[in-house]
Amino acid sequence: MTATADTIVIGGGMVGSAIAWGLCRRGIKVLVLDGADDAERAARANFGLVWGQSKGDGLAEYAHWTREAIALWPAFQDELLNLTGVSCGFSGNGGLHLCMSEAELESRRALFARMERIGGENPLYLRVLDQGEVADLVPGIGADVVGAGFCGQDGHASPHGLLLAMHRAIQAQGGEILSNHTVTSIGRENEVWKIESGQSRFEAAAVVLAAGTANKALGTMLALDIPVFGLKGQILVSERMAPVMEIPTHKVRQTEAGTMLLGDSKEPEAGHDDRSTSEMISDIAQRSIRMFPWLAEVNLVRAWGGIRTMTEDGFPLYDSYTQYPGLFSANCHSGVTLAPVHALRLAPMIAEASFPPQLAAMSSRRLHVQA
Repeated sequence: MTATADTIVIGGGMVGSAIAWGLCRRGIKVLVLDGADDAERAARANFGLVWGQSKGDGLAEYAHWTREAIALWPAFQDELLNLTGVSCGFSGNGGLHLCMSEAELESRRALFARMERIGGENPLYLRVLDQGEVADLVPGIGADVVGAGFCGQDGHASPHGLLLAMHRAIQAQGGEILSNHTVTSIGRENEVWKIESGQSRFEAAAVVLAAGTANKALGTMLALDIPVFGLKGQILVSERMAPVMEIPTHKVRQTEAGTMLLGDSKEPEAGHDDRSTSEMISDIAQRSIRMFPWLAEVNLVRAWGGIRTMTEDGFPLYDSYTQYPGLFSANCHSGVTLAPVHALRLAPMIAEASFPPQLAAMSSRRLHVQA
């Protein structure tokens, strides 16, 4: 028996779930095919930042896309909470990139100057702070912290809360999510997309490839080059504590549950190995203690690693394909930050099969041209 839907979304992570829910909001019958539990899941290495201060340096369209996402976050969270009763844990009171040298602080100052020249809607409030100003915002910083870059719109959210809320929202609005359905075949016949997963068969008028690093293999099934690769990241988690940090930093933050998250690593050489390593755990812990010496007295309870989706230039890839009507792909490493814009902006574009110039600038064609 073959199951049918209007649109099949391959991938039930941050990107696929946001797009799927956005399509469900428009009354489209959506089926999400998610992989096995041991799949390379970026959510396992997701630090949970909602971050704009460094996004889009070198690609203004990405900066505007990110800033729109951040502006949408409060209403996005409210709608999900009202629909599902699940909080995404979003707080947007600002964020700090701590600098451990004068050279790093100067680099952040130059970055902010470039970011401010981008202009457009939803401008960011950016400031470079000295050590005393940082200490006023996050008490207990180490002597090695010389200052920080601050963005007033930055913040953080719970990756697990966000993913759960989006999954429940998809189901509440008529969508279906099938786990342990790794796609083994994809093709198009008589203007209908046909997908196989093991012994299961599916058909739809449209397909969205949103499976993270697995998009590379999915593209190969159709002779398409989807230029993504895996970037390993490791994160440490502490015991629960009383609130001590209201504003997240780029390497240390306190969750709404009270735990401290310490991160993160960037390991392109890891391949498909997402295991935690003692060397990186030690490196992350030592760096975090330099930033906040009081962390030396806090108990760590677990560590984890995951494989993030990355592109050659670090910017997202959004594609539609003239040779394959009804096929779309979405690839990025900022699934939490961009979740609102994926659901509320990208999904309608997919539903209408119309990508504006802003999306064209974030197509993989830019990488093929460079090559």
